[in-house]
Parts: sequence; structure tokens; C-alpha cells
Amino acid sequence: MPFMEWNDKLLTGVKECDEQHKKLVNLINELYEAMKQGKGKEIIDKILNELASYADYHFSTEEKLMTKYGYPELSIHKKEHESFKKKVKEFIERKAKGEVTLSVEIMNFLKDWLFHHIMETDKKYGPFLSQKLGIK
Repeated sequence: MPFMEWNDKLLTGVKECDEQHKKLVNLINELYEAMKQGKGKEIIDKILNELASYADYHFSTEEKLMTKYGYPELSIHKKEHESFKKKVKEFIERKAKGEVTLSVEIMNFLKDWLFHHIMETDKKYGPFLSQKLGIK
């Protein structure tokens, strides 16, 4: 059973964003499995960096769509993205210095943040962007 399970409740209705959310869920699961199996530091660091990089890419996609169509809660949404990126960057830096290790606590943060962000914040843009994009 995966650490974070994808299900239809997480769908926003914006296909491009939903596919990217699935990829983020898969990366969190891959990171968790590598940690659980005691994989080498290089593999864990590679997956963690890929997760951070892909999150940046995904946030950029959402923000471009929101900007293009005048989403009214763009600034709130961007603040959440910035907060997440700052936290993950800080974690990666502290891990590189040997101050912290990958732990279940950090994995829970990643899973909980993504789940709540999709369910509470991203779900709000779903109907708005679906209408603007002509998605039924």
C-alpha cells in the first residue's frame, strides 16, 4: 500500500494540474519507499531534489493559469506555494549539512501539506479554471 494514495477526491477538474498532482504523489511515495528500504543517501537526495524541482514546475503551471484567467485568490495561492518551497529548500539544506535526516515526520509533512493544499486550496480553482478553459 502506498504512503499517499491517489484517489478521485483529489481531482480538481483541470487535467494538466491533476496529472501533475499525481506525479507529486508518486514522487512522495517513491521517496518514502527509498527511505523505508534504507536506500543510499544519493538515491534519497536525488528523489528529494526531483520532488522539489517538480513542485516548482507544478506551482508555476498553476500560477500561469491563474494569472492568465484572473483567478481572484492568486496571491493567497502563491503564498502557500512559496511557504512550501521555502520549507522544502530549508530541509534540503539542513539535510545536506547533516543537521537532519529523512524521517517519517518529514514524510508526513510532505503528504499532509500536499493533501490539504489540493483539498482546501486547489479545489477552489477547479471550477473557476474549468469554466475559463471550457472543461465540462
